[in-house]
Amino acid sequence: MTTRPIIVTGTDTGIGKTVFAAALAGALGAHYWKPVQAGIEDEGTDAQRVAHLSGLPRAQVLDEAYRLATPCSPHLAAEIDGVAIDPARLALPKLDGPLVVEGAGGVLVPISRSETYADQFARWGAPVVLVARTQLGTINHALLSVEALRARGVPILGVAFVGEPVEDSEATICAMAGVRRLGRLPRLDPLTPENLRAAFAAAFRVEDFA
Repeated sequence: MTTRPIIVTGTDTGIGKTVFAAALAGALGAHYWKPVQAGIEDEGTDAQRVAHLSGLPRAQVLDEAYRLATPCSPHLAAEIDGVAIDPARLALPKLDGPLVVEGAGGVLVPISRSETYADQFARWGAPVVLVARTQLGTINHALLSVEALRARGVPILGVAFVGEPVEDSEATICAMAGVRRLGRLPRLDPLTPENLRAAFAAAFRVEDFA
């Protein structure tokens, strides 16, 4: 099983990235970390959702480096809160065992007025799983995301899809981008830890993340 960090990012916001990250962290028995949380939804923070959905001990869900009040891009949320995001506080934690790190929104979401998440991923040097939803527009968003990551030398582990099956879109993205198709997580109703664990096990191979 992997002991390296894995970064989970997405093609957009609200696409199921946190649910996928919870499933992956649970399957790996990993620690989970979202360095910057901007805004708190009705379900709480993303870390709280992951703690519930992943089945991990709470101690393996790490506290955020920054928890910002305003639900918007981290660079603006930090400015509104009067906070300057220090890149030194975003250094990957040194842990025994695997670590799943979740970004915010898409790969080019700004952390500051001069840095995006993709820039931070390049600094970390860890492989990225790109989460893409299977809805209209996903080919464009996914291919642009891959280009942005590759332009910065970020290693891409593969693409994980979320949603109903759309065979042509999924195959086209992976063929044109030259990336691995890791699997597809369906939308779950109800979304419970048990259903999520079963759906991930049916759709993904843990060894593909090693």
